[in-house]
Amino acid sequence: MNMENARKQLERRLSPLRKIESELATPPRGWIKAIREALNMSAVQMAKRLGVVRSRINALEKSEVTGNVTIKTMREAAEAMNCRFVYAIVPVKPMDEILRDRAKIVAKERLQFIDHTMRLEDQAMDEGDRKQQADRIIDEIIEKEARRLWNET
Repeated sequence: MNMENARKQLERRLSPLRKIESELATPPRGWIKAIREALNMSAVQMAKRLGVVRSRINALEKSEVTGNVTIKTMREAAEAMNCRFVYAIVPVKPMDEILRDRAKIVAKERLQFIDHTMRLEDQAMDEGDRKQQADRIIDEIIEKEARRLWNET
């Protein structure tokens, strides 16, 4: 499967998450504590289900809030509450747009060099030519240079 097809398939899977992502904001005291309390499960009961001491539950809930919890630990905590831990990285906009935006930045830098050279030769491009050239460069970057797209410029 080529990269474009893989990206489109991934985009179809992630698109629904982008729409609901803001509704899934982490509760202020963390998901573990929020779900545990909603289930009327005490820290002692959860500790027993995880096979740890009660103080470990407090530490676990604090580590989730500070971002110092592992995915493995989140998965184990979810299972202890008869839940499923879901993990995803959700692009803020469609990946094709992210790629095109990045290609625009790279193309703009290249176009500045080309434009400067042409001005030195007294062959400056007008705005229409510049736009056409930029679109051509953007398409070329996406098609042929995608692997280098994220190299620092």
